[in-house]
Amino acid sequence: QVQLVESGGGLVQAGGSLRLSCAASGRTFSRYAMGWFRQAPGKEREFIAAITWAFGNTYYADSVKGRFTISRDSAKNTVYLQMNSLKPEDTAIYYCASATVARSGSPTYTSFYNYWGQGTQVTVSS
Repeated sequence: QVQLVESGGGLVQAGGSLRLSCAASGRTFSRYAMGWFRQAPGKEREFIAAITWAFGNTYYADSVKGRFTISRDSAKNTVYLQMNSLKPEDTAIYYCASATVARSGSPTYTSFYNYWGQGTQVTVSS
């Protein structure tokens, strides 16, 4: 089992920044990739960013490329999402996800991951 706990969400004005953290515990020795997704009210959960744990390969949604940065700290078993130049349309619940085994397919899909956190709310005011 893997437990994921997100933190760092909150209310910020447009143009501001936030850094989300996702701390993993449990079977942390078995990890292939971690990702961030978000879900706004009435919308599907959408991919934001992902990182492979061993080599640090990163993936980003076009909507956040150049504004958001995903990174990891192996010693702390934590993945981060630095969000800059935030926009009101970034408002959503942000979820951290972990894939503990290598799978076929893309880390941009929710089905790639087998563990999820509870989410943290990010609200961007205009």
